[in-house]
Formats: sequence, C-alpha cells, structure tokens
Amino acid sequence: MTLQQWLFSYRGRLGRRDFWIWQALWLVLMIALFSLAGVGWLDTQMAAFMVVCLLWPTSATVVKRLHDRNRRGYWALLLVVAWMLLAGNWSMLDGTLQWLLGRLLPTVIFLITMLELGVFTGTQGTNRYGTAAKPVLFLPEKSAHQ
Repeated sequence: MTLQQWLFSYRGRLGRRDFWIWQALWLVLMIALFSLAGVGWLDTQMAAFMVVCLLWPTSATVVKRLHDRNRRGYWALLLVVAWMLLAGNWSMLDGTLQWLLGRLLPTVIFLITMLELGVFTGTQGTNRYGTAAKPVLFLPEKSAHQ
C-alpha cells in the first residue's frame, strides 16, 4: 500500500501496525498544533483548519481498519456520536444521567472501538473488502535492476 492509499483512500484493508502508526502520528501532530497555538506561534483558526484537514486521513485509516475486521465503514460514525456525547451540555439532567451520557457512554464507545481497531486481528485471507492487508510502504522500493 502506498502512502497516498494509506491516508486518502477508503478502499481496501489496513493492518494494526499501520493503524497505530497513524494514531501515534496524529497524536504528535495534535500536541504540536495545540502547543503552537497555545503559545501564540500559530493562529487558532489555522490550527483548527489543520485539525479539520486531518479528519480525512484519520477517517480513511479507521474505515480501512474496520474493513480489515470485515466491518462496514459506517461503524466509524460511532466515534462521531461519542465525541458529540462528550461535548454535549448535559447540565439539565440530574447527576447520574449527566455522568452516564456525558462521560460513561462515550468512554465505553471509545474503549470498544480501540479494542476493535487496535487490538483484535483482521480477518484471515480475503473478505468482502479485498485481500489481506498489506503493509504501507513508507519508503519507495528499489527496483531489481538498480
């Protein structure tokens, strides 16, 4: 798999190693963006724009990882639901329900998703999304005649 396919295509399957490489890279980029914006070296609007730009490669890697588990990409929408629940204003509810909807449910969704995507192995052999996941080629391969 090429870098372009890895980050921008929703087709095919992605193994755990390449999923975790993107997650680590995403985390480093988020820390850098928010740190630079926090000290005033980067405009907040530019940092927000860059976060939005990272949504495509993030969703592409998540969907391909779901495909490797033989799941439809629409399951990734559960992460959107979890973020919405986490960001919601639940102050109109009593304490227990507020905690349940605003903290427990999003945490459970995130934990189950991370287990599904990052811990469990993909389906063996071919599934409805293609052949077994191939590793990402981070450096171009040298041709045999060089």
